Amino acid sequence: MTTTLRVNLAEYAVTKAMRDGRVKSDLVNLDFCGPTPAHNGFKAMVRESGFDAGELAIVTFLQAKAYGKPYVLLPAPISGRFQHHCAGYNIDFGHLDPKDIEGKKVGVRTYTQTTALWIRGILRHEYGVDLDRVTWMTLGDGHLAEYSDPSNCQRLPAGSSIPQMMLDGELAAALLGEDMPKDERVRTLVPDAQAAAKDWFARSGVVPINHMFVVHEQVSKERPDIVRELYRMVVESREAAESVPAVFPPIGLEANRKGLQLAVDWALDQKIIPRRLSVDELFDDVTGSLG
Repeated sequence: MTTTLRVNLAEYAVTKAMRDGRVKSDLVNLDFCGPTPAHNGFKAMVRESGFDAGELAIVTFLQAKAYGKPYVLLPAPISGRFQHHCAGYNIDFGHLDPKDIEGKKVGVRTYTQTTALWIRGILRHEYGVDLDRVTWMTLGDGHLAEYSDPSNCQRLPAGSSIPQMMLDGELAAALLGEDMPKDERVRTLVPDAQAAAKDWFARSGVVPINHMFVVHEQVSKERPDIVRELYRMVVESREAAESVPAVFPPIGLEANRKGLQLAVDWALDQKIIPRRLSVDELFDDVTGSLG
């Protein structure tokens, strides 16, 4: 008998073959019932166990693990990229070096957004920015009910547009992913961001992870065969992708250990998780042995 799982997984190049049925299973049927975009389902995942499996932002997963939520990680990144270009400002209001944001207001959708974790860490560790001296202007709360933002966060009025506020000079800078305005006045806070990212990768070997595949611990305990099947499907879907970005996090626990450790270290440093986690505790006996 085929088991059906409720899955929160968006369609990307690397998941398309799973979503369109080219990669399928006799063991498990995947009900892709999650919202679009998938991050709109993350809160339901970690607050209500709303899905049996799917993608979860790595920062949300680290918080979920720290607060005892019942999900385990598979060593299978679903999305990731360099993040050096994700802090922008409007040159019309004067040139900004990274340290110039100290004492100023910087917009970010939520403090715990994964892109924000990575670009803040880069600003701190590569450019010496004191993150505690920045006022982070946010639109929403984190996915975990137990979590509260640090004291140097302030909530913007509902309906505010962070990109527009950055363009208007109401915010000195903004941490934005795909929604960075395509505007000739916008500059990256990290100088020559693409070259900086290449240099960082040459030194660290890490492509920052955004989302990874997770499974409810009950599924892993009761049906390890299904967990192994899910991993096979993710790997095969990725292999079937017509165009995986040239820069993408690898598959496998050891291949991702350094990137996961960095995410843990920076999440602790930025007051996103309440305690240090080990990379190995993010997995269980089943998922830790995959690949």
